[in-house]
Amino acid sequence: MNSPNQPLPTFDEVLLCTPQTTAEQVELFLRRCLTPCSGGEKIYTMLYADELSYDVSCRAEELFQHLQHYNSTYRLVILCNCEREHSYIPSVFSQYKVHMIPQRPLAEIQGYLQHHYSVAQPSSSAASVFKDNMCVGIVSSKRAGVGK
Repeated sequence: MNSPNQPLPTFDEVLLCTPQTTAEQVELFLRRCLTPCSGGEKIYTMLYADELSYDVSCRAEELFQHLQHYNSTYRLVILCNCEREHSYIPSVFSQYKVHMIPQRPLAEIQGYLQHHYSVAQPSSSAASVFKDNMCVGIVSSKRAGVGK
């Protein structure tokens, strides 16, 4: 957010973890992050890494320990739920833990995201359905199963 023109992360830079995330998915992600290449200075992010199963977490740690020796300039951010800080991944990486509180006002964050998610020419785009020609939107209802 320091530069409004900086692009958002691409699909290969983010891994959204769930209890169903496989060891292979985590391995591919860590290899992209920790294998030296000329792909630029990407920042890789694992979201909800505390949700990984114990077996997947153990394999991820082993691979991380092995691969980090090949690249000393990697950029990896691991985000976890503070209520699950005693699960495997947060415990293993606890020496690097940083408690984060958003430093920008909500309006500034929303403006930054609006800048990146707005469609310039919504002529035949689904973005014309969402407010302010956004290419993403949230549809919700207080009633379940009403065709959202």
